Amino acid sequence: MDNNKEKIRIQKIIADAGLASRRKAEELIERGAVTVNGQRCKLGDKADPSRDKIVVAGREIRLRKDAKKYYIMLHKPRGFITTMSDEGGRKCVAQLVDEVPARLFPVGRLDKDSEGLLFMTNDGDFANMISHPSTHFAKTYRVTVHPRITEEQLTALTTGVVVDGRKSMPASIRVITAEKERTVLEIVLEEGRNRQIRKMCEAIGLEVARLKRIAIGPVKLGMLQPGKFRELSADEMRAIRAYHNKLSARSDSK
Repeated sequence: MDNNKEKIRIQKIIADAGLASRRKAEELIERGAVTVNGQRCKLGDKADPSRDKIVVAGREIRLRKDAKKYYIMLHKPRGFITTMSDEGGRKCVAQLVDEVPARLFPVGRLDKDSEGLLFMTNDGDFANMISHPSTHFAKTYRVTVHPRITEEQLTALTTGVVVDGRKSMPASIRVITAEKERTVLEIVLEEGRNRQIRKMCEAIGLEVARLKRIAIGPVKLGMLQPGKFRELSADEMRAIRAYHNKLSARSDSK
């Protein structure tokens, strides 16, 4: 019998245990924070979670196959960081979902000064489906910028702006209101680089005064109040999976 058939990539085991998304698990492995049976592992290594001792940052993990999977939508307020803990004592999104009886982790990020829709889960496959760079899940933001945007700046944001040495993907942008000293925009991005909208705006001379994520794929934030959360409905979960399948089919056809 080939025991290797029973083994699973270690980043998937970590994600399935609810410790981190698969991408974050890969970062932990690359940092040397993960050991299997006392040996530091590397990306691509596999393990048998029923037999091997897997330790992540000093904590042994075990998979519970009967554990309930949670799919949470949170309205992250400004002032909270998108991590589960912080040595500096800053407010973390974990504090907002501490009544959920599972170890959740955020799917993607919103920076401290941004607000809006954030998914949280203990299902690594779900997190990977949405946040993997190849997926291009569209995310919709309402952004207030100073001063009033010009046609040239609008064109630049739409076609792509060089951020950190690499041009951003084309974005869908709609002007909601335009006043003398400010403009409110709706921006739809299909990539999620760190502080991307703020950096794009800064590159063309605009200051972001407020940034709120109002949708991820087909799921809208709606009237959920800042600091509150709820479980995604069955209809929303079906819509997410259908949207993902549509994106995958589009990618396969290219």
